[in-house]
Amino acid sequence: MAENTNLKEASVETFRHEVLNCWRHLPDKALFFVLLGAWAALFQFLGNSVFGYIDTASLFKWTYHIFDTSPDDEHGKLIPFAVVVLLWWKRQELLAVPKRIWWPALILLVLGALLHVFGYVIQFPNVSVVGFFVGLYGLTGVIWGRGWLETTFFPMILFIFCVPLGTLSDSITFPMRMLVTKISVGIADSFLGIPVIRDGSQIRHAQDMFTYEVAAACSGIRSLISLLALTTIYGFLTFKTLWKRVIIIAVAFPLAIVGNVARITTVIVAAEAFGQDAGAFVENKLGFITFAVAISCILLLGYLLREGDGSTAIPLEPKTA
Repeated sequence: MAENTNLKEASVETFRHEVLNCWRHLPDKALFFVLLGAWAALFQFLGNSVFGYIDTASLFKWTYHIFDTSPDDEHGKLIPFAVVVLLWWKRQELLAVPKRIWWPALILLVLGALLHVFGYVIQFPNVSVVGFFVGLYGLTGVIWGRGWLETTFFPMILFIFCVPLGTLSDSITFPMRMLVTKISVGIADSFLGIPVIRDGSQIRHAQDMFTYEVAAACSGIRSLISLLALTTIYGFLTFKTLWKRVIIIAVAFPLAIVGNVARITTVIVAAEAFGQDAGAFVENKLGFITFAVAISCILLLGYLLREGDGSTAIPLEPKTA
């Protein structure tokens, strides 16, 4: 017991030492946080011009409200934590980057401001969210230089998953619903011999034994966004070759379809064998299985694409001149 306590204390002390070491080696911190405060204040007090959903001028409150009420966007609450963890993971590489004021990064800051103004004027806060993160990325480049921008491109690119989809998801959701429904009915009817009929996004048994509606939530948009985030992180952490990263990220699209087709087909099989309630149980309780299958496929593909040259270990201490 005492040994475990000592190990925990040692781990805490090591972590504290690492934090202080990173803090000491980061120049112009005061300037960065002053500018960051000013940038954040703009979006806090003049961030949202749409008051129909939530009566606030804060873009941050509006965005969190969307995360909290839209199942398709709730993953956005986790992304900032993922970015922080990945920045910490790359801390030694970031400490080794030469840091200096780099004025060309002001272009990104101006672009972020213009995006916000555009989103504010047309009352489309989603654009303002993009503007905030573009400006934040540019601000780090202004203070710490081009090398910092290049090194932090990933994971900063993950902030794209913080942008609420809103009604934009409809253009993705509807065709995915139709595709998933067609394929699932085709498999059940042609290969499994289950007499099912498709009526739009509705699936019903020919003898009216069961009826299911492939709703927007069943379209696969949630699994697609989740898989895109995971494959992006996995691709950048695992591979250095661009085309391999692209393949790993792109595979999220077919896997989202395949996973959802497997889920809907399993629902049909369960309903055929045990009735409507059994199908509903599979739909509500066993959806995680298809996501696990998708993750397994991603890991298998990663194994097949593995790079044999190995990766260069990141030094434990920053390089000195």
